[in-house]
Amino acid sequence: MENAIDWTRFTIGLSGVAGVAMLIVSFAINTPPPSGASAAEMVAWSGQHFAPGLWGAWLQAVGPVLIVLFAFSLVHLAGAAQSLSGWMTFLGAMILMTVSLIEITFYIGAWFPDPQLMPLISLRFIAAAQHLYFIVAAPSLFLPLGIVIFRSRVLSRPFAYTAFLLAAVFAGLGAAFMLTLSLPGWVTAFAGVQALWWLAAAITMIIRSVHPVALRQ
Repeated sequence: MENAIDWTRFTIGLSGVAGVAMLIVSFAINTPPPSGASAAEMVAWSGQHFAPGLWGAWLQAVGPVLIVLFAFSLVHLAGAAQSLSGWMTFLGAMILMTVSLIEITFYIGAWFPDPQLMPLISLRFIAAAQHLYFIVAAPSLFLPLGIVIFRSRVLSRPFAYTAFLLAAVFAGLGAAFMLTLSLPGWVTAFAGVQALWWLAAAITMIIRSVHPVALRQ
């Protein structure tokens, strides 16, 4: 049977892949500041990494928009836009974008040399914003999105189960480290796991965009 490309699903999947790719590149080109650096050392660091740092901030701001577009598209394809789980997915995505943009705002602020303490102050705000990913941003998106996937055929059930697991783990880590002002490195590194989920879901959508015409829904 002849295959045809569902360009809507293909474009949606491509959006998710592009969003994750932008985040990966942003982390690759950024060099973190030295641990325990003084104000003067932070100013020197920000000057040395000015261009890659700001381009990294741009990538970290735009990449999540494409991922959120992918999430919204999953809700639409599942026919859940008017359901409670669909609405809560929209809310969770908006919370995720808000937290992300707050972090990026202070990330850009770290490159202002005046006042001299600005880089250090910005890094403190970044550390504070990172708590929000675990406390509310990731759980509020993955839980309802998992329900949307579970109740539809937009993606296979394992994506729903892993979305539930991610929501639970993120919420658990957020509560467990609530009294730790700066999250441990392994905790912040765990946030990268969600990128793998988005990438796998987006690639699956691209693969599913090529199917027999008779199976198109």
